Amino acid sequence: MNQEQMLSEIREANLTYLMLAQKLIQLDQATAQYRLGVSAEAADLIATLSPAQIMKISANNMLLFRCRADDDMVWGLLTNHKPSRLDDEGTAKLHACILMSQPAALS
Repeated sequence: MNQEQMLSEIREANLTYLMLAQKLIQLDQATAQYRLGVSAEAADLIATLSPAQIMKISANNMLLFRCRADDDMVWGLLTNHKPSRLDDEGTAKLHACILMSQPAALS
């Protein structure tokens, strides 16, 4: 994959993310905020974006969303690659979701 293809994939991911985010927010803002990991202010802004604004923002060459599974414990809970004190796979996934729902720490 060359550089231009990579940038095209990033733009497509941004567009898909914003369209999905807007749809989720319009259906149920509180649930969308939890699932997307965004603040109420960000959700309000995303909900009001026009299609032209979504296209313009999506054209950015940086990903707009962040991976919230950013530590070994969360990856272990999601993949079941590490032994856990939690016996139930559903409980492990729920635990991972709770950990990922925490606001992102700025680095």
